[in-house]
Amino acid sequence: MMAVLRILLVLSAFLALTLALLPVQVVALGLGHSIMRRLPRWWHRIMCRVVGLRVRTHGRLSSERPLLLVSNHVSWKDILVLGSVAELVFIAKSEVRTWPVLGWLARLQRSVFVERQERRKTGAQISEVSQRLIAGEVVVLFAEGTTSDGNRVMPFNASLFGAASAALRLAPEGKVHIQPVSIAYVGIHGMPMGRYHRPVAGWPGDVALGPHLLRVIRHGAIDVDVVFAEAIPFDAGTDRKKTARLVEARVRDGLVRALRGELNG
Repeated sequence: MMAVLRILLVLSAFLALTLALLPVQVVALGLGHSIMRRLPRWWHRIMCRVVGLRVRTHGRLSSERPLLLVSNHVSWKDILVLGSVAELVFIAKSEVRTWPVLGWLARLQRSVFVERQERRKTGAQISEVSQRLIAGEVVVLFAEGTTSDGNRVMPFNASLFGAASAALRLAPEGKVHIQPVSIAYVGIHGMPMGRYHRPVAGWPGDVALGPHLLRVIRHGAIDVDVVFAEAIPFDAGTDRKKTARLVEARVRDGLVRALRGELNG
């Protein structure tokens, strides 16, 4: 009964908050007002509290621009988590656009949708991301290309760094900054998250969204560490594949240290 009550309370809070902010965001998008960037962060911060995601940051968002954040990807919750700590734009796979509710929310927060299987559209998609970077927006790339179980970092796809290369021509000083970010789900109800509760954190692609969403809401009180590493300068002479491996290594290091509890010791 308590679990059902919690689910109803979370869903009610989601509807109330979303319906209250929706008209403001729609108008802001239409007018191009800067609040369209701030409003999603407010929404994410409140929803993190409602769902029970307790976010702790280590390090800080780089002040350098243009800035591309590259992170591991564990779950749909990553959007709430990262969106609560900064004003960000997310790169999402095209399928997300058609998802019930989540796709609609992604469009409202101005996500860039990419179709990785259709090469003829790659140029236009990279151009849109690079334009966002040049405009001073912080763009988030989940370079694994899919979600994981939360225990490891899967190989990064170097081709996904194409937006950074495309932005170089118009970037100040001909340089883009790439900042590795690690997301680690480390605790539940104040206790370290062991193997039994790990499915609450991770959302591998073969797990249905609905049941997983309800499981997360039912449990609540999930501790999340967000680890910002130092930003890496990227220019015309930088090797894209080597940079991808370096960023991957730093994201993996942050994840491992967080899961081991080394950041709070």
